[in-house]
Amino acid sequence: MAIQVYNTLTRQKEVFRPIKEGQVAFYVCGPTVYNYIHIGNARSAVAFDTIRRYFQYRGYQVNYVSNFTDVDDKIIKAAIAEGSTPEAIADKYIAAFKEDTGQLNIQPATVHPRVMENIEEIIAFVQTLIEKGHAYESEGDVYFKTESFKDYGHLSDQSLEDLLVGASERLDQVVAERKANPLDFALWKTAKPGEIAWDSPWGPGRPGWHIECSVMATKYLGDTIDIHGGGQDLTFPHHENEIAQSEACTGHTFAHYWLHNGFVTIGKQDEKMSKSLGNFVLLRDLLAAYDPMIIRYMLATTHYRRPLRYDEAVITEAQANVNKLREAIRRLKHRQEQASVDLEGHEAWLTEINGIQEQFVTAMDDDFNASNGITALFDLVKSLNRYLDLELVSQAVLSLYDKVLHDLLAVFGLDLEDKSNNLDQEIEALIEERRQARANKDFARSDAIRDQLKEQGILLDDTPQGTVWKRVNR
Repeated sequence: MAIQVYNTLTRQKEVFRPIKEGQVAFYVCGPTVYNYIHIGNARSAVAFDTIRRYFQYRGYQVNYVSNFTDVDDKIIKAAIAEGSTPEAIADKYIAAFKEDTGQLNIQPATVHPRVMENIEEIIAFVQTLIEKGHAYESEGDVYFKTESFKDYGHLSDQSLEDLLVGASERLDQVVAERKANPLDFALWKTAKPGEIAWDSPWGPGRPGWHIECSVMATKYLGDTIDIHGGGQDLTFPHHENEIAQSEACTGHTFAHYWLHNGFVTIGKQDEKMSKSLGNFVLLRDLLAAYDPMIIRYMLATTHYRRPLRYDEAVITEAQANVNKLREAIRRLKHRQEQASVDLEGHEAWLTEINGIQEQFVTAMDDDFNASNGITALFDLVKSLNRYLDLELVSQAVLSLYDKVLHDLLAVFGLDLEDKSNNLDQEIEALIEERRQARANKDFARSDAIRDQLKEQGILLDDTPQGTVWKRVNR
C-alpha cells in the first residue's frame, strides 16, 4: 500500500513518492509571534504534527522544519504597545508557543528557524533574484516581478489577468507608485524611522513576509522539498509567492506536494473564526479550562482538509471519547497482571487485531483520513473490551492489544497514560484495609474507606478479577 495525498497544486490525490527513499522533507509555515496562538493556529500545528507522526508510523524519517516569523509589522506594533522591543516580543511569544504546543504533545520541529537568524541568507536570495531579472529595487524597497514568472497563479488557480482586476485599488498610494505592476510583491522593505532594520545593498530595511519561508525552507531542506504545508488561508498570496520567488531563484521545482488544512469555524452557524471579527479563541484559555488531551483529540481526529467546528458540543464529545480510551487502557493494565502465559484457542484474537491495524493503515493512507482512522482505533477498543470480559486472558494477546493501541494513539498524539497511577503508601494501605474489612463483612468500614478515597479523587471498581481503581478529576 502507498500513501496518497491531496495536492493543492494539481487539485487531486497523488501517490506520495519522496525525493529520497524512506525520507520526507517537510516544511510547514509557523506563526508570526506577536500574541498567544489561537485555536486556528493550533489546528494547523496539530494537523501537520499528526501527518508527520503517521509518516513516522509508516517507517519514514521526517525532516520537519517550521519557522517563526519574528520580525513583522504586527510584532513592531505589539512592541510599541507593550513598551518593549521586537526581539523581546518574539522571545516571549515563541516561549509561549512552545509551552502551549507542548501541552498538546506536538513534537518540536527538527529545526525552528527564525527570520532574524537568517537575514544574510535572505539578502543573498533577494540579490540573486535581482541579478536574474526577477526583481527590482525602488526607493529602498525590492519587489518581485510577477510577470517574469509564467506560472504565477497556478497554485491558487488564478490568472494574472484575473488577479490584476482591482489590484491597484487595494494598494496604498505611496506603495503603488513604487511598483512597476500592482501584483508585484515586496522582497525587502525600506525601514521607517525608529523601526528595527538591517543594512543591505538597498539601504536599511527588513525582509518581506513571503521571502522568509522560501529562504528558510531551501536552506534547511534543499532547493526542492517533498511537502509544503500550511493553513488554507495561506494558499494565496503567501504560498503562491513562495513558489514564484523560490523557483525563479533556484531554477528548480520548489515543492512536489502542497497540503492545506481547513478553517476552524465557531458555533452551529459555522462562522469562520477571525481576529477581525473578534471571535477567535486563544489556545491558552482552552488549556486552562480543559484537559489538553481533550483539545488534542478534537483537533487531531477531524480530516485535516475539512472545516473544524468549535463549540461546547464538540468539546463534550471529545471528552467522552477520551474517557472511553482511558478506561480501556486502565482495564487492559489490570488484566495484564492476571494474564496466563499462553492459552490455546486465542489465535483468532491476534488475527482480529492485525485486521483492525490494516483497517487503520488503509484509512490513513488515504490522504491521512483521521476521521476513518479514529473509527479503526475505536474498533480496536471494542474488540479489546470484548476480550477483557473473558474469564481467562492471554499475555500474548494482551501484549499485542497494548502495542497496537498505543501505536495508534501515538499517531494522533494522544498520551493517555495515567501519570498519577503510583499510589502512595497511605492510599495503598487504605485499599488493603478495605479489602480486609470486606472479607470480615465490616461493610461500614469498607464504605467509609471508599468515601475517603473518593474525596481524594480515587474511584474503586469491584470486579470479578478483584478491586481496581482509577483517578478522576474533582
